[in-house]
Amino acid sequence: MKAVVFSPFSGASGDMIIGALLDLGADADAVKSVMESCAKVSVKIGKANKKGINATSVAVETKEEGSRSYSEIVAHIESLKIGDEIKKDILAIFKIIANAEAKAHNSPLGHLHFHELGQEDAIADVVGACAAIHNLGFNKCKIFCTPIAAGSGFVEMAHGKFPVPAPATLEILKSSGLVWHEGSVKAEMLTPTGAAILAHFAEPVKSFPQFAVKRIGYGAGRKDLEIPNVLRVMEGEMDEALIADEIEVLETNVDNVTGEVLGNLIEKLLADGAKDACIIPVTMKKSRSGHIIQAIAKPEDSQRLARRIIEETGSLGVRIIPVRHRLIAAREMDSVKMQLKGIEYEIGVKIARDLRGVLLNISAEFEDCKKVSDLAGIPVKEVMRKAEEEARKKFLQTRMKQL
Repeated sequence: MKAVVFSPFSGASGDMIIGALLDLGADADAVKSVMESCAKVSVKIGKANKKGINATSVAVETKEEGSRSYSEIVAHIESLKIGDEIKKDILAIFKIIANAEAKAHNSPLGHLHFHELGQEDAIADVVGACAAIHNLGFNKCKIFCTPIAAGSGFVEMAHGKFPVPAPATLEILKSSGLVWHEGSVKAEMLTPTGAAILAHFAEPVKSFPQFAVKRIGYGAGRKDLEIPNVLRVMEGEMDEALIADEIEVLETNVDNVTGEVLGNLIEKLLADGAKDACIIPVTMKKSRSGHIIQAIAKPEDSQRLARRIIEETGSLGVRIIPVRHRLIAAREMDSVKMQLKGIEYEIGVKIARDLRGVLLNISAEFEDCKKVSDLAGIPVKEVMRKAEEEARKKFLQTRMKQL
């Protein structure tokens, strides 16, 4: 599957995103033409070297000063003679910006008046970024964004001096789930426009996905910083068959906890949201017998589960081990009906498949099979085998209809 990864180690802005996409191969004449036709600007595309990295620069010069309200921007975009799909993306990005500005300045959308973000160059940046993404066909593939360096310090804006990230930028980061950090530079490295474009098109990831890079593009920022002020974007191939899942592993050692307490802890951890949990027998210092308690959890659940382990076992600490990611199958629950000794029974089954729909595994729910085994007087392993055979037939019949 074709995929795209934005790597904003030096932040991102509208012109940096456009430059990176042009550097990757977007049609420069087509993108420039649509930018100049949609806003009162002139666009210059060139090359720049930022601390040893050659990048494409995009300079947008405004022909007419002024700003617009959100409703005026929407009306203007809707009047543009461009493709409906591009127009839809442009409107969606300005909606993200508008919602962020409204929250940051406590102003209803109907009365919202953009200053920096309502000017012609900001409109051109959003239009250009959308045009470049569509020109490359990236609107039809997976786009990811690794953690963004947002910068630190303060930035001068129309309303005064604000901390970095600017209030609207921070609102976009909060609502989108984009992962960010300050970075090493005292400057505004992530603009609201850049954040909104990435929020609309990209899926946030905490680390680089498994990915074979085919092409690389660099978009130059305007400032000269102590690090290369460029935005990197990569196009490549990734295996879409399995789902990448962000997890952490919680772990602690205990040597004075009874089996009953450990068994109860497993139940409580699973009830509290752990993806899995286990107890591993070990030999500890001075040859004492002990156990490693291990749980797999989503990062947002780790603190709550660590507290549960400490409360239930008396442990003085829990190790939280970050995992780059795990690959999992798509899982779903279904049920099958089967005849045993002239009586029909219904049994739940768990189906695992990849994202292409290929069947990986089918397993019958043990508790259902155990009840049927008791009622029918048939060994539970035989009930499980028959249920899984029926489920496999049902899955293949459904798959054939879909194809």
